[in-house]
Amino acid sequence: MRTKATNPRPVVVPALQEWEGGTGTYRLMGTTRVTVAPSDAPKLLPLARLLTEEIAEVTGVRPADPQVRAHAGQGAVVLRLDADARHEKGGERFAREGYTLDVAEDSVTVTAPAYQGAYYGTRSLLQILLRGETRTGIPAGIARDWPDYGLRGFMLDVGRRFFTPGFIRDYLRIMGWFKLNDLQLHLNDNEISPPDGEWSKAYDAFRLHSDKPEWDGLAAPDGSYTRADWNSFEDTAALHAVQLTPEIDAPAHSRSFVRFRPGLGLDGGDSDHLDLGNPDTMTFLKKVLDEFTPWFRSPEVHFGADEYTGPEEHYRTYFNGIAAHLRTLGKRPRAWGSLTKLTGGDVDGYARDVTINCWNNAWYGPQAAKADGYEIINTSDTLLYIVPFATYYQPQGLDGRSLYETWEPHVFPDGQSLTPGDPRLRGAMSALWNDLVHATYTEQYAHSLVEDTLGILAQKMWSGAAACQSYDDFVAHLQRGGPGPGLTTLAPALAEALPGQAEPTTGPG
Repeated sequence: MRTKATNPRPVVVPALQEWEGGTGTYRLMGTTRVTVAPSDAPKLLPLARLLTEEIAEVTGVRPADPQVRAHAGQGAVVLRLDADARHEKGGERFAREGYTLDVAEDSVTVTAPAYQGAYYGTRSLLQILLRGETRTGIPAGIARDWPDYGLRGFMLDVGRRFFTPGFIRDYLRIMGWFKLNDLQLHLNDNEISPPDGEWSKAYDAFRLHSDKPEWDGLAAPDGSYTRADWNSFEDTAALHAVQLTPEIDAPAHSRSFVRFRPGLGLDGGDSDHLDLGNPDTMTFLKKVLDEFTPWFRSPEVHFGADEYTGPEEHYRTYFNGIAAHLRTLGKRPRAWGSLTKLTGGDVDGYARDVTINCWNNAWYGPQAAKADGYEIINTSDTLLYIVPFATYYQPQGLDGRSLYETWEPHVFPDGQSLTPGDPRLRGAMSALWNDLVHATYTEQYAHSLVEDTLGILAQKMWSGAAACQSYDDFVAHLQRGGPGPGLTTLAPALAEALPGQAEPTTGPG
């Protein structure tokens, strides 16, 4: 007697950690309904509504309206929370973000310990539908899935170039599609070198707009985000399981603050550096944080702290003082790694409960940061920075093939790599920096430089080598899946064509 072959693992980006194939196929129909139990409704009913709309967009088949039901009917897609669900191999990462996707011929059930996992389970469900021949079938089987690293991020420099609120919301959706969970917005900055050596002529921008008169003139006139805009970002981020991490950068990169309060700048205000020897500077920075931190729902706030050239003892006071102030505001602090260059390697007296973005080995590499007791995010400039139209870093986008074939979150250049899964390594984050403030390009073009490698980076941060595909095959699947449903501002713009395909037409302008 011939036994039926079990279903192979379906393609999802990032790839499923575990798959136990069954036989048969679940078929989506117009009578399909997404359901949640009454006890789960406060957390999962918004997700059920979102999934219903997304299934219709992805498949062309519109399910019935979602329902709160104690017992799901036949053919239902069931979303449920089980706080006690655990997986031995996934451990705490499964408890925080893992899920089980159980597909039978007559039902689909997503079970997760927390909302994040339930949301990620729906991403896998949608991707399986999208890549199917008819877009209505899901192979029977059980997937168990969780991330290898807890922080899987992307940083967007909106300080040097304004990106519309619609773009930000779309990026939160795209990140959720790839199970990326941290969007860091770099909210203030200025051009690197002032025209004619005069900082008064330099472009600068601070992107948060308070409606209080005392802050009139701080927000950039060419684009800023109101409290209502920020609330819309936070709502979108929460629905799509992304942490929105704000970054207010000081004491360098601070021309906006110096322009607003010239007496706080180095060199009599002819600078983009704040004068940390002036006690009014710390008072002002704390006031900025007091004003805007209540906007932020993230448990973390990034306070910059990079590339300062003033006295080290002033910098140490700033680093410790702002980190401590953020903690009084209920936030965990983050900073860019700068301690090697600023201190010569003697970091005694610096607060340790700060997460460090390790961006450059000379400024503060991962081996030094680990030895000093810091938690680390891999944001390597050599490997993970995009700067459109620059002559440095990667102006045409990251090297997808190299990332896919040789990179992992623990990999740093110049012999600085950590061991895989190092407990001090929280994860990784690529970055789009808009250093060339006078260059002409659109946000759609900027997106085209980022989109194709987001999925690759997500793969390496979520399940590493579990994709078990060649690079070309992986990119083909990535292109077929696109950036996901629900986009309102951006169009798909995968920047890398496979051999034999036409080159993308998206370009600057």
